[in-house]
Amino acid sequence: MTSSLTELDDDLVRCMSIGAVFSEFGGKIHSIDFHRKDDLLVTASEDDSVRLYDIANAKLLKTTSHKKHGTDRICFTHHPSSVICSSKYNLESTGESLRYLSMYDNRCIRYFKGHTQRVVSLCMSPINDSFMSGSLDHSVRIWDLRVNACQGILRLRGRPAVAYDQQGLVFAVAMEGGAIKLFDSRSYDKGPFDTFLVGGDTAEVCDIKFSNDGKSMLLTTTNNNIYILDAYGGEKRCGFSLEASPGTPIEATFTPDGKYMVAGSGGGTMHAWSIQTKNEVKNGFKFQPTKSRRVVYPCSRTHTRLTLRSCHRARYVDDIRVVAVSSHRGTHCCRNVFRLLLAHHWRNCTARQREGSPREAPSRESLQQESRERCHNE
Repeated sequence: MTSSLTELDDDLVRCMSIGAVFSEFGGKIHSIDFHRKDDLLVTASEDDSVRLYDIANAKLLKTTSHKKHGTDRICFTHHPSSVICSSKYNLESTGESLRYLSMYDNRCIRYFKGHTQRVVSLCMSPINDSFMSGSLDHSVRIWDLRVNACQGILRLRGRPAVAYDQQGLVFAVAMEGGAIKLFDSRSYDKGPFDTFLVGGDTAEVCDIKFSNDGKSMLLTTTNNNIYILDAYGGEKRCGFSLEASPGTPIEATFTPDGKYMVAGSGGGTMHAWSIQTKNEVKNGFKFQPTKSRRVVYPCSRTHTRLTLRSCHRARYVDDIRVVAVSSHRGTHCCRNVFRLLLAHHWRNCTARQREGSPREAPSRESLQQESRERCHNE
């Protein structure tokens, strides 16, 4: 019985339902992020506030205000009470584009100066204190939480998107023209060790993610197309299109096992696809009259949940909705059962990945060999 519930299948995906609703805030939410280990969710909102939620108990823990710099992109550090947040205001005059914030005592631990325009991509390394930011000033900057100075900078064409793989050994940078460059995170100054070209779509990439096993990459473009690529060779495995969402890019993500892709849409429907069959799994999950636009599935975390960002057409009300897989016995009961059965499986999976030995020189062959060994051990 337990083994049958440690993996997602089409029937479970079809049964997704709302497990909790956080509605303390009535405006738009710019970005959200799950903590990698704890049952925490953080949001950055249009009212220049940051909110910290306990998603296990459906509780708002803390709200902090940041009127001077504003709030835009946000992500957790390794500490559950610390976040990195990008600024909206005074970028050209102060250059204080990023802030290292303590939610515990509501203070700014450190400013990071460098970007002169809005930060559109932000991610934390899963293994150390490094993090990356991509900005509309056509640059990607690499930082260390312990020092103010920028550790490295990449000059690009167009809007950048950045992501670390789940082992933190490789990071990807997407840029104008559908180019995806892979770097060794320990020797990025030597340049990319591989470059992929995604043909057939001239739109900018607004988001990029690695699957938990490192075998696949997910790209979301500004014209609402989603592509799944082979992370080793760069071949396009499948592609999907969603309803238009004017003014707000769609975000998609992998499920923890990497078998499904989930995305919100401009039409208010949450879509799910099987990557293996390339078919959509109809789940009938739709917000009306709201629109689901941002979907975050913490595939690299130790728990299995979905978060939807939805926007009410008339009142512009945004809810944070935590979606769990449930069965006929009821959402609350099955949400807990599902978490207890699956959390152990994904915790072991991510722990084994973190314990993997570092590569000496990343290449397609070494990546493939590591993946085969990891899959064999699992």
